[in-house]
Amino acid sequence: MELSARNQLKGKVTGVELGAVMANIKIEVENPDVITAVITKESAERLGLKEGDDVCALIKSTEVIVGK
Repeated sequence: MELSARNQLKGKVTGVELGAVMANIKIEVENPDVITAVITKESAERLGLKEGDDVCALIKSTEVIVGK
């Protein structure tokens, strides 16, 4: 699948926490070590996400905040 998002991090799901509405998906990637995606519970269930799945985190943002 071709996508316009340039920030694509391939990784492996290391944790799935399903809440009433949202789900926290931990994804182990090369750098940084782990990112957390907050998605709807419905999406997590529809994708059938579970620990050990190979996934690709696509990051599309309209702004970047830098602090010092």
